[in-house]
Amino acid sequence: MTHDYHGERFFVRNAGKLLATPLFLVLLVVEITDVTLAIDSIPAIFGITHDPFIVYTSNVFAILGLRSMYFLLAGVLGRLRFLTVGLSLVLVFIGGKMIAERWIDIPVHVSLGVVLGILLVSLLASLLLPTKPQTEQNP
Repeated sequence: MTHDYHGERFFVRNAGKLLATPLFLVLLVVEITDVTLAIDSIPAIFGITHDPFIVYTSNVFAILGLRSMYFLLAGVLGRLRFLTVGLSLVLVFIGGKMIAERWIDIPVHVSLGVVLGILLVSLLASLLLPTKPQTEQNP
């Protein structure tokens, strides 16, 4: 591995040897993170459905879209103060549904409605109840 970046190149030749640049290491870390988060979402999708097509495609789309969604949310995350609460409630619902699946059958459309409803309420609450700007206090 080289110590310096070489523009947008992932690999360079130095003294006849093919060496990776730090940019390749960054790409590797980002892709491993994408795959890890997609694998981590498998239990969540099983909480909604057991249809293999939906499970596979949702994870493929998760791998392809996580990075772009991160950059989309990174810019507005400061304004979405209730999003973490909403995501926590979604995880509680999915976990409860997975635990209670043996005794209670919740249809897929109801599960998706609950998840969508929780996310919409958290987003609307964040937009309608913004944080108050902090005023600087002079001593």
